[in-house]
Amino acid sequence: MTEAKTSAPRARPLSPHLQIYKPMLTMMMSIAHRITGATLYFGMIVLAWWLISAAVGPNAYANVEWFMGSIVGRFILFGYTWALTHHMLGGIRHLIWDLGHGFGAQEREWLAAATIVGSVGLTIALWTVGYFVMGGPR
Repeated sequence: MTEAKTSAPRARPLSPHLQIYKPMLTMMMSIAHRITGATLYFGMIVLAWWLISAAVGPNAYANVEWFMGSIVGRFILFGYTWALTHHMLGGIRHLIWDLGHGFGAQEREWLAAATIVGSVGLTIALWTVGYFVMGGPR
C-alpha cells in the first residue's frame, strides 16, 4: 500500500494588478482604445439627434445647428472626431498584430506612438479642411 501524501498548501501566484505593473505606452493605448470605443457609443446619440432633427423639420434642425455651433457643441464634435480617428488607428494597429506583425518591443512602441500622433494630426487636419471647406472665418 502506498502512503497518502500530506503536503502543505501550495503558494498560489499573485494576480498582477496596477500596483505591480509599470504603466507602458501600449497599456495606455489599450485603455484609450476602450475609452474611445465607449465614447463613440455615446457619440452616436449626437449623430442620432442630428438625423432625427433633420427628419422632424427646420425648427428642430436649427436647434441642433445652434448647439453644435456653440463652444460646448464644437468641443463635443472635436472630441468625437478625435475618438473616431484614435479608435480607427487603434483598430489598424490591432489588425497589424492579427496579421502577425509588430510584436517586437520597438515595433509595439512605435505603433502606439503612431496611434497618438496620427490621431491628433488627423483630427486637426480634418477640422482644418472642414473649416476651409465651410468658408473659413465668417
